[in-house]
Amino acid sequence: MSPPMSPPALMPGVEWLGSGAPGALHSQTVATELVRDLSLRSLQRDDERPLAEWTTTFQLFVVALDPYTVESSVVLPTATKLLREYAESDCRTAFLMACDGEDARRFLGPLVEELMVFVDPERTAITGLGLTTLPAVVHIDQSPAVANMAEGWDPVAWRDVASNLS
Repeated sequence: MSPPMSPPALMPGVEWLGSGAPGALHSQTVATELVRDLSLRSLQRDDERPLAEWTTTFQLFVVALDPYTVESSVVLPTATKLLREYAESDCRTAFLMACDGEDARRFLGPLVEELMVFVDPERTAITGLGLTTLPAVVHIDQSPAVANMAEGWDPVAWRDVASNLS
């Protein structure tokens, strides 16, 4: 019987915390620079504010979706459950939609009445947060800086981002 593979060998390209020790946590490289100059446009309020204003009191936990892709459609029920769960904690939760308000309303339906929604049709905020693949989940601290994120639908990575927020 061959010895078990070390964690880095299991997932190439992933940075390991704990020097590859058993039980080490994996984490994608995360942008830690301040993102104060970014602005987010609220669908419900129809106003745009700097990210620093959205994180004055609470951290921000965002699920970024592209309503024009199957992947975002598939992940929507899980993303909704995740945002509902964390909406009760000491953070703001929101969808960040890569579209205009009309398409966000069409894609999210009644969820726009329940959860905060930001629209980013030009993908300025999405790019500014360092995201290249949607769907994604992002934890923005009060600095504001990206504390953690996961791109694409990777349940383990999404769970890790949520766990780090907890």
